[in-house]
Amino acid sequence: MTENSTPNQNSSEPALRNRRNRLLAYLGGVVVVGAVGAGAYWYIHASNYVSTDNAYTAVETAEVTPSVDGTIAEVRVNDTEIVHKGDVLVVIDPTDAKLVLAQAEAELGRAVRRVRGYVANDGNLKAQIDAREADTLRATAQLKSAQSDLDRAAIDLHRREALADTGSVSGEDISKARNAYASAEAALISARASVTQAYANRQASEGSRQANAVLINNATEETNPEVALARAKRDQATVDLQRTVIRSPIDGVVAKRQVQIGQRIKSGTPLLSVVPVQTMHVDANFKEVQLEKVRVGQQATLTADLYGDSVTYHGVVEGFSAGSGSAFAAIPAQNATGNWIKVVQRLPVRIKLNAAELATHPLKVGLSMAVNIDTRNGLAK
Repeated sequence: MTENSTPNQNSSEPALRNRRNRLLAYLGGVVVVGAVGAGAYWYIHASNYVSTDNAYTAVETAEVTPSVDGTIAEVRVNDTEIVHKGDVLVVIDPTDAKLVLAQAEAELGRAVRRVRGYVANDGNLKAQIDAREADTLRATAQLKSAQSDLDRAAIDLHRREALADTGSVSGEDISKARNAYASAEAALISARASVTQAYANRQASEGSRQANAVLINNATEETNPEVALARAKRDQATVDLQRTVIRSPIDGVVAKRQVQIGQRIKSGTPLLSVVPVQTMHVDANFKEVQLEKVRVGQQATLTADLYGDSVTYHGVVEGFSAGSGSAFAAIPAQNATGNWIKVVQRLPVRIKLNAAELATHPLKVGLSMAVNIDTRNGLAK
């Protein structure tokens, strides 16, 4: 039987070989068709999309800090509580602020009265100048009279001295004439001093009025610098009193509350944060080799690990970070060394989420996301 089976086996080998070749040909065809299909799919569709799962939700958090010092009287919110813009969060004891406001209002009233005094004093100083002008005129007239008296006394004395040798005038008359001349001369000196004093008094009054005018010129009672300064201090005290009631700057959820009733705080001390979850965005960290076609304004689809593939978010590329994550690290990489290994960098891309979808399926800060960007819309980068 062995001798009879050998021809059969030899005759079946070509058939097996042909069958095997046909199968290999079919397999090769399937591989080629699959490769062509995959290439076509990549070229027509997949090459127009870039994706990453290195993405996380983020938001611009509002940190609430006081603008004035004081003691906490009330804390009206807790962590996770939803608040709206204008809601009262914390109240600082207003006692000190009320006292400062009362002092500022009193100082404003005093400044107004002081300015009114300046205005009234201006009229008084003008009257003083008029009086000094009259004194000057009177002293000038007295000087002229004293000069005339001196001239007359000099003539009288000269006449009597001329007649002394003739014996017509007694020695007593000459002595009286000399005394009259001396008195007239003294009166003239006194009149001159009076004129000088009158001029000096007038100049002093004019100087006082000019000094007073500096305080009121080119200003009304309302615009006077002293009143304006006092009013500004009053307004500042009013604002500080209003700031003892700390309100939410935005809508959001309270987080990181650190303030307690009775705590003494300084201006700028962090009290709590308000997270506007309704304006959440996503920071997607794409590899640098993926960003050639990515532009601002392109559409993106996203899924969150929180909800899985059952919920799809739609967003828009809003912008690119100014540098890679490693560039902004606390200790940046030093690549200028001999032991350098190139590492593909990632650049954060900010994606704005649809507000309506966020309202339906809320997200929290820091949740993981998967992002897929359609790069077919080639807008400006």
